Amino acid sequence: MVTVLKGIADAVPDIHWEVDELLFDRDGIAVRAVNTGTPAKEWLGVPASGASFKIVEYAIYKVRDGRFVQMTNLHDSAETLRQLTA
Repeated sequence: MVTVLKGIADAVPDIHWEVDELLFDRDGIAVRAVNTGTPAKEWLGVPASGASFKIVEYAIYKVRDGRFVQMTNLHDSAETLRQLTA
């Protein structure tokens, strides 16, 4: 997961995740966030063009002993690509 996030931050240096909702339940955390950014280099197979994106992401995290052990997320990749290639 860290490698993936580093790759995103490298390609989209202004990446921003704004948390809209945050829920806790025992060892689980659920998040609804708005992701925004402008790729500075090729990302998702799309050359950097100055186009930005704004999408909603839903993520569920499992925590054990104070550490994240699992993450599942859902976002509309097709919408991200549509915005970057429009």
